[in-house]
Amino acid sequence: MEGSSPTDEVLARRAADGDGVAFAELVRRHAPRVRALCSSTLGGPAESEDASQETFLKAHRALGRFSGDASFWTWLHRIAVNHCLDLLRAAGRRRSESLDAILEADASALGHALSQPSSSQALEDRDTVARLLARLNPEQRLALTLREVEGMSYEEIAQTMSCSLDSVKARIRRARAELLEMSRHFSGSDIV
Repeated sequence: MEGSSPTDEVLARRAADGDGVAFAELVRRHAPRVRALCSSTLGGPAESEDASQETFLKAHRALGRFSGDASFWTWLHRIAVNHCLDLLRAAGRRRSESLDAILEADASALGHALSQPSSSQALEDRDTVARLLARLNPEQRLALTLREVEGMSYEEIAQTMSCSLDSVKARIRRARAELLEMSRHFSGSDIV
């Protein structure tokens, strides 16, 4: 045996050969991070839970294609990101709530959340911020989430999103600019 705790890559090879216990261990190890990624990208708990379960189903079906060139987490992360992007794109086509309605209903909440992100009130205003983030282009929202919430480097985001470093930087810059513009509706000044 390779030690008391096999690596993700060893577990992935075993799971690809049909070892259900090995796959269950991979799920146990990575489920919290996948759920957190889905939650920060999609917002709602129900959508996040569904997306994380679907991520693991897709990963299980694709285990035979895991080459080990990247870490298992990087490979799984890419599956989760791609799934969340697909969901965001679909939601973007169905989006019905107007920005004006959000601004009118939640002006003080967003202004407070953006100006004092560590306060307890800001935690209560996360829904408003999530709704405004949902107004962003899916690729911009995901890039910003991966950078600000997941703490990934620009290079890691480029690899995860299968795009160039310049594209990642542009998406994050545009996302921040759009959020800044939305924040001006609340205070008349630059909050973000």
